[in-house]
Amino acid sequence: MEVCVSNIPRQLIGALAAHAILLFAVTVVPASAQDKNPLANDPAAAKLGEFEFRANCAFCHGLGARGGGRGPDLTRTRKKHGNSDADLFRTINEGVPGTAMPPNGATQQGVGMTEEEIWQVISYIRSVQVKTSAQQSGNAAHGKELFTGSAACATCHMIDGKGGRLGPDLTAAGTARSTDYLVDSIRNPSRRLAQGISETMKEFSQEYETVAVTDERGQKFQGVVLNEDNFTVQMLDTREQLHLFEKDKLRSFEKTRESLMPRYDEKMLPDKDLQDIVAYLLSLGAGNSVQ
Repeated sequence: MEVCVSNIPRQLIGALAAHAILLFAVTVVPASAQDKNPLANDPAAAKLGEFEFRANCAFCHGLGARGGGRGPDLTRTRKKHGNSDADLFRTINEGVPGTAMPPNGATQQGVGMTEEEIWQVISYIRSVQVKTSAQQSGNAAHGKELFTGSAACATCHMIDGKGGRLGPDLTAAGTARSTDYLVDSIRNPSRRLAQGISETMKEFSQEYETVAVTDERGQKFQGVVLNEDNFTVQMLDTREQLHLFEKDKLRSFEKTRESLMPRYDEKMLPDKDLQDIVAYLLSLGAGNSVQ
C-alpha cells in the first residue's frame, strides 16, 4: 500500500523528521565523546574491568593483558594505536581495520560491552600497565649486530623487508610481545608449536610446522608448511625454494611440531647477548630504532 505524503499533516511530518534526526544523532555520536575515563583510578571499576577483559579480550591479549596469540602486550605505557583514554576507547569500540582487532561485540568471543564496561576495561588496563618506562636492559646496537651476524637470526627472519622468509617477520614483534614472551620464543622455539594453536589464536598466518618429504624420485626436502589440503602440500624448503607436492606421489611425508629454529640455550647465546637482541627488537617499535 502506498502512502501519499500530501495526505499526512505537516505537524506529523515535522514530528517524524525530528524523531528521525534524533535517532540518527544517537546512532552516529560516538560513545567515546569523553576524552578521559570517568572511572579512572577507581579500584572497583578496574576489578570489574578485569572480568570484562577476561570475557572479551584475553582470548587474544592473554590473561594479565601481557600479549597472547594475536593480541599485543597492553601492559606497556606506549600503545601502537594511541595512548590516551579516548584512543583506547576508540580502539576497543571500533576495532582496527586490517588487523585481527575486531569492533566491540563483532565476534563470538565475549558478548559485547556497554560504554561503561569499556571504560572499566580501560581502568583495568591502566591498573596493570607498567607505570614507568624503565630503560630496557641490553644494547640494541649490539643486538642488531648479533641478529644480522653471528646469531644468524636474519637468515630465517625478516625485519623491514630484509632477511629470510623461513620464519615469521619480526618487524613488529617488539611492539606486540612482552619481553618474557620474546625471551621464551628464543630459548624454547618449539613450545607453542608443541601445544598447537587454534586458527583464531594464531599470531601469524601459519604455524611454521616442520615438514620432511621424499618425492617420487627419492629427493629429500625439509622446510616449513605454507599450505596444505587433503591432496597437496605446499612448502618452503631450507633454501627458501617453494615446492608443491601431490601427496599420493610422495614416497614419504612427515610433519612435526618441532621448530626448525634451533634452541638458543645459554651456551649458544649467553644471557647478555639475548638481552641485546631483545633490546633491538623492542627498539623497532619505540620510535628510536637502531640504524
